[in-house]
Amino acid sequence: MALWDGRFSGGPAEEMLRFGESLVTDLRMWREDIAGSKAHATMLGEVGLLTAEEVNSLYAGLDLVAQELAEGEQGECEEGRGYVPGIELEDIHMAVEMRLHHHVGAVAGKLHTARSRNDQVATDVRLWLRARLDLLDGELQALIGALVDRAERDGRMLVPGCTHMQRGQPIWLAHHLLAHAWALSRDRERLADCRKRVNRCPLGAAAMAGTPHPIDRARTAALLGFDGPMDNAMDAVSARDHVIEATSACAILMSHLSRMAEELVLWSTPEFDRVRLTDAWSTGSSIMPQKRNPDAAELVRGKTGRVYGSLVTVLTLIKALPLAYNRDLQEDRPPLFDAIGTTRACVRVMAGCWSSLQLRPGPELRGDFLLATELADFLASQGVPFREAHHVAGSLVKGCEERGQDLSSLTLGELQLAHPSFSEEALAWLEPEAAVQRRRSLGGTAWSEVQRQVVALRETLG
Repeated sequence: MALWDGRFSGGPAEEMLRFGESLVTDLRMWREDIAGSKAHATMLGEVGLLTAEEVNSLYAGLDLVAQELAEGEQGECEEGRGYVPGIELEDIHMAVEMRLHHHVGAVAGKLHTARSRNDQVATDVRLWLRARLDLLDGELQALIGALVDRAERDGRMLVPGCTHMQRGQPIWLAHHLLAHAWALSRDRERLADCRKRVNRCPLGAAAMAGTPHPIDRARTAALLGFDGPMDNAMDAVSARDHVIEATSACAILMSHLSRMAEELVLWSTPEFDRVRLTDAWSTGSSIMPQKRNPDAAELVRGKTGRVYGSLVTVLTLIKALPLAYNRDLQEDRPPLFDAIGTTRACVRVMAGCWSSLQLRPGPELRGDFLLATELADFLASQGVPFREAHHVAGSLVKGCEERGQDLSSLTLGELQLAHPSFSEEALAWLEPEAAVQRRRSLGGTAWSEVQRQVVALRETLG
């Protein structure tokens, strides 16, 4: 029996039934649907639309439905246990209501007073999303913590800092790791900001115009832990910007994970030889026995495109959609659920990689051309205009290249021949560790700045 049988003389075609159902997707929200129904029943009782006996009956019935759905979810359906609704029920709301009717009878129909499936699904999605944003935030904290731990424990290792994938300047490895940690910290801020807009309650908006019944939407919102009800009933059932925002935050987060993943792929090659992924986070080859493939990082890199696709899907879904509720909106859940689930999995995988990988000693940087900026900075410290100093340092690099030598071959005489402002102190500026430690400006790579950032990041985690 369809909910609209009073208007229609026949049921939907079998193909239409299969085409239109959302139950398979929405079943993961059954807990949220039960919670919303309990809050609605409580409120209806408090405003006098249900008796205390009816509220108690509905609560008991909803508890039975929840138990059966949980058992059905676990495959415990033998001997009358468990409940796995069929697609003829169309969505999770009808599945719960019909099963509730089975347990408590006609009073189940009173539960739908002053609400619609439109505000039900909007409420379920917000409850589901709020909980997953909190879980994702916890998983992000673990990943940031793993990076910060690595920076503290193993980060005092000199490595080339690159631009354009070319050696630029020497840095502590910790400086590089903390750059990733700060990006992820901003992802946490985005998720927290998104959560504020998710945490508004649509329940009681009904189809889109509100209800003539004396309901208390603020009470329902409070029972469900929302910050308050949404102010406009039409907006409440049709808004999906929170879905777009959450998926967008996931896409931005995945862009950060993919950069990190790409570096792990590169760093694990013999050519870089900077990290070794453990057996738990790498795989072998079916034909080449020596292989240790960085599959975990590669999959994170690949799944980034999947989350981007989810964002494009929800943006396109909402484009030019007139108010209020339209059946198109049923299609918001698959991309949202997939984006959240994929992002959470990728965050956990990256935390596993960083927590367990082995770090290799950095390359020898003494005499490397990435120290050329030190020569320019030395001259600038002596009052030489930086553009002139840059030109002098570039000519020294060029001369070394032509002779097949590196910067460690330079003598004081050669330096002073290039520019009279060079003194013996300039040779000490070519010491890699001293070059790193000189960069004490806010956010620089000096170890004192690394330590300051570690403290600051740990405060955000605390």
